[in-house]
Amino acid sequence: MSERGLLIVLSGPSGVGKGTVRKALFASTHNEFKYSISMTTRKMRAGEVDGVDYYFRTKEEFEEMIEKGQMLEYAQYVGNYYGTPLTYVEETLNQGQDVFLEIEVKGAMQVREKVPDGVFIFLTPPDLGELKSRIIHRGTDSPEVIEKRMAVAREEIEMMASYDYAVVNDHVDNAVQKIREIIRGEHCRVDRVIGKYIKMIKEM
Repeated sequence: MSERGLLIVLSGPSGVGKGTVRKALFASTHNEFKYSISMTTRKMRAGEVDGVDYYFRTKEEFEEMIEKGQMLEYAQYVGNYYGTPLTYVEETLNQGQDVFLEIEVKGAMQVREKVPDGVFIFLTPPDLGELKSRIIHRGTDSPEVIEKRMAVAREEIEMMASYDYAVVNDHVDNAVQKIREIIRGEHCRVDRVIGKYIKMIKEM
């Protein structure tokens, strides 16, 4: 039986560039982890593909999955649901494969309760002014929604203390390199590998 894989969770405020960093991370063919695609009820943005960027579902479909206990985590954010389907994550971890999640902060806190030995990485903006500029230039939100996102972002940044690592997204390549280093380091932690060696000693 394979050792259980490592759950890697990347989150941070809206507009910080989580999706951009995740895409850059997975652009390499040398990854040793699988991406778990999130589900959302928000409308698809230009260039997005169902089943690649998100699973796009109706509110009714999403709520049915919640009722059936089929979500690892979920949250409502600016009027839409976001969440992680449970089955794929559990099956992949149990096969000994690492799983990478890119999710909202409230969802990450739910996962922290259920999988406390996961690796939780908070992606931060260089400053709040830069964050607001990124949200505005994305061109997908009304001024009212932008202000809501900024208010939520301030609350989310205060929750950084619940994470293991903070990575500043000043340049995408720098953020990707730091995340890779974090994952490599986590695989070398004694508390993650010692069980295997204790078992080997007992079997000698």
